[in-house]
Amino acid sequence: MFRLADLRRVLRCRGQCTTTQPFHTLKTLTSTPPTTATIHPQLNPRLSPNLLRHLCSSQPPPPPYSTRTSESELRKYIGYFFLLLGCGAATYYSFPFPENAKHKKAQFFKYAPLPEDLHTITNWSGTHEVHTRDFFQPESLTDLERIVRERNNETSPGRRKIRPVGSGLSPNGIGLSRAGMVNLGLMDRVLEVDKEKKIVRVEAGIRVQQLVDGIKEHGLTLQNFASIREQQIGGIVQVGAHGTGARLPPIDEQVISMKLVTPAKGTIELSKEKDPELFYLARCGLGGLGVVAEVTIQCVDRQELVEHTYVSNLKEIKKNHKKLLSENKHIKYLYIPYTDSVVVVTCNPLPRKGPPKFKPKYTQDDALQHVRGLYKESLVKYRVPDSETETDVYELSFTELRDKLIALDPLNKDHIIKVNQAEAEFWMKSEGYRVGWSDEILGFDCGGQQWVSEICFPTGTLANPSFKDLEYIEELKQLIEKEGIPAPAPIEQRWTARSTSSMSPASSTGEDDVFSWVGIIMYLPTTDSRQRKDITDKFFHYRYLTQGRLWDRYSAFEHWAKIEIPKNKEVLADLQTRLSKRFPVAAYNDARRELDPNRILSNNMLDKLFPLPEAGQES
Repeated sequence: MFRLADLRRVLRCRGQCTTTQPFHTLKTLTSTPPTTATIHPQLNPRLSPNLLRHLCSSQPPPPPYSTRTSESELRKYIGYFFLLLGCGAATYYSFPFPENAKHKKAQFFKYAPLPEDLHTITNWSGTHEVHTRDFFQPESLTDLERIVRERNNETSPGRRKIRPVGSGLSPNGIGLSRAGMVNLGLMDRVLEVDKEKKIVRVEAGIRVQQLVDGIKEHGLTLQNFASIREQQIGGIVQVGAHGTGARLPPIDEQVISMKLVTPAKGTIELSKEKDPELFYLARCGLGGLGVVAEVTIQCVDRQELVEHTYVSNLKEIKKNHKKLLSENKHIKYLYIPYTDSVVVVTCNPLPRKGPPKFKPKYTQDDALQHVRGLYKESLVKYRVPDSETETDVYELSFTELRDKLIALDPLNKDHIIKVNQAEAEFWMKSEGYRVGWSDEILGFDCGGQQWVSEICFPTGTLANPSFKDLEYIEELKQLIEKEGIPAPAPIEQRWTARSTSSMSPASSTGEDDVFSWVGIIMYLPTTDSRQRKDITDKFFHYRYLTQGRLWDRYSAFEHWAKIEIPKNKEVLADLQTRLSKRFPVAAYNDARRELDPNRILSNNMLDKLFPLPEAGQES
């Protein structure tokens, strides 16, 4: 009121008015310690220029309004100011953020501060993230047993969960739970090596590369490998991961016994001899029957392989497909959408006479020339400032160049076609051989963060192939072109023998059955949240089309580490029905009830895929 009276007197006397007093101090919500910002008052732009001069100048202007009108306008804007000031003060004192508050983004009043005891766990692809207060890392079997026992005895249901999580490499975040997790990264020892029987016993938290490095001095290695080496052994077995080779089974088949820490029965040992039914169920148990603490693996002699990479086409592949699957220990096809190119990669033991004599026609720089050229052209086309391209183009690998190219316009079909064509030329100029140990050769640079959908389906036997694997690819490529999907390369196709693990996507009673695995992909080469959402939406449309038009006809089921939970209840119900027809879901749920009656090992994904009648709150 005193301020209002002062302003009235100023108006009447046409005196001076100063505006040096700060209005208010606000805290900025940023990821750094909050700072204060002094905001000086600014007059409303809608005020008359004459009125502005009247309040800020000592010179008397000609009055365009009556005194009553001017006073009414002034009271209105003073009211606006006090309303704004009150709202700001109420908001400020309603959210007393600590000085060290950390926030996800600098957006006012959108994110609350993260408590100091909250762990943020994100999967490798950056597609799934959870915050949890309970993240356990036991250092021994005794520690693990104690943690599982205490959580099972916890009286508060919200504090019970302890979902097993490995290295976080699964694209679908199958091991994540905001209610609590246990990670065996500190239980990573090689416990026993029987060189004669080629059997190795390890703690389940050991990473694949650690294991390989730890047993190579004994002349041993794993029978097969997935594309990367950072998975924990417990995780890679539980999700039914696989390598490639029509005579080689998925990795879970290499496990001959395991030690499982269960909430209800404590630590149990399982093998083909000890409770075989539960052993085959738990070997690919998705972390829902117990925490895998130790694994005994059947290994093979360490050997060098010769990798042969060359480019073919689908017409030629059809002529030689049966022979290629039968004669090569490891084989995969990499299809490049919108082109006829098929990159064939075979790996076989190094013969005594050494690798074939081959003189490459092109250097690595020659192979990258077209990709680099396209990248430079695209930078000009999309008017990318020099400040955003600090990295020298000649320092980038092929996959890095591809990521940067895709990031410029990831959903533009014509742009993606050009990128794919450049990739086809890169592989054509990269044909040749290389020699290395199996753990070095069988790896594959998958590129950056990405969405992946991978399915598995039967394709006959080596003696009598159905050729459904190639038919599937033909239909998939036709679907991509018909729908105009901006599908990047590669579409990766691999093969394995059957698995005897009940929950494996390649599970079969036929000893000679062969399964094909096909993966589609969309990269997430940007940190822009809106662009990532657009790519995500397009990818799920891509996946939805393949599911609706192809999966049922080929009896295809998704890899457990890549299956995503539908948001639509009807679609989810269809998925549950579909899974129950392929897998022994009833037996799996019976085992869950017996070994984990309080469901402390479950998370939202497991509860959605395999619902139990007595299900409590979801994690």
